[in-house]
Amino acid sequence: MKEIHPLLNKEKQKQAKQYEKENRILGLVSLGLSLFILLGFYFSGMSYWLAQRFHGQSLIWTFLVYFVIFLSILFVLGLPLDYYTSYVHEHKWKFSNHTRKTWSWEKAKSFLVSLLIMIIVLALLFWIMAIFPKYWWLITGIAMAFVSVIFATLIPVVILPIFNKYSPIKNKELASALEKILARGGLKSSGFFKEDMSKQTKKENAFLAGLGKTRRVVLGDNLLENMTVPEIESIIAHEVGHYKYRHIWKNILIGTMQQLIVFFIIDQIMRAVFPLFLTSTRANLTLFPILAIFMGSVSMLLFAPLSNAVSRYFEKQADDYALNSIKEKKSFLSAMAGLADRNLANAYPEWWVKILYYSHPPMGERLANAEKD
Repeated sequence: MKEIHPLLNKEKQKQAKQYEKENRILGLVSLGLSLFILLGFYFSGMSYWLAQRFHGQSLIWTFLVYFVIFLSILFVLGLPLDYYTSYVHEHKWKFSNHTRKTWSWEKAKSFLVSLLIMIIVLALLFWIMAIFPKYWWLITGIAMAFVSVIFATLIPVVILPIFNKYSPIKNKELASALEKILARGGLKSSGFFKEDMSKQTKKENAFLAGLGKTRRVVLGDNLLENMTVPEIESIIAHEVGHYKYRHIWKNILIGTMQQLIVFFIIDQIMRAVFPLFLTSTRANLTLFPILAIFMGSVSMLLFAPLSNAVSRYFEKQADDYALNSIKEKKSFLSAMAGLADRNLANAYPEWWVKILYYSHPPMGERLANAEKD
């Protein structure tokens, strides 16, 4: 292994490379399985059969039955691989704290929440397609921007509590320090909360979630146990940097522009290859698996590396803000190195891995950047 930052553990970094490689392979297998299921659902005639059912009843009923069955099939057929990836593999690397019972319960909750959200979003998409078939791609792209804002606002107070408990942080020294960090960035929080992350994993995380009155600082209990107050300050200062530079709003704007381009390209492809596209809601339901494949493929091929590059730039801006906000960079360095080793984050990936997969600068770069400031 090439020379690494002195704060990093060489043995842990060797493990991190192997852990990352295995996760990458599992991700590719999952992608291939999803593609296989979507193609099978369409070419088997199942998509057509479901879309043409219930002719004497409301289209709303057909829509609901179609997507409940479609999303259930995706979930069930993907469950064995999901079990291996998120349970067996995570236990192998001594990260998971799940029992089979708690893992199963969490997957059931995740499926039900995802089912509800997907039906709402897809209902909006199909309604727009039915009412505005000529310009569905434009209206959908704009509508999804509003959906993103709504979800960004609701996630910390509606969705996250379904999976974890959030209790106010009682450490007055820490709460006072975090209040000062937020105040320097011109932010106020609705509170500082501890997440019982340890019931699921040994990994560590902290984030600043929500918009406006739902904004809150969330710290995983694992992180609270393993980091000092100055280290936690540096982590939250990084999150404040995202708000200071308006990265959430910029990401929504960039995402909207990307979606508009993707939807426009898909519109042109689908019209050319499938003449029945947009002729009726039942036709659109029949073609949905193909539409989903095109959405994922066009987004990935056109924008995945670019989106990662933009995200890494934003993350560096947030790091720079944190380094200028905290009293000493030593706490930032120890926090980043500790996270890299304990979470098995590969600090020095291959260049192509970084381009294709990394939305954050690798930890080695973040440590080097901090040393330069």
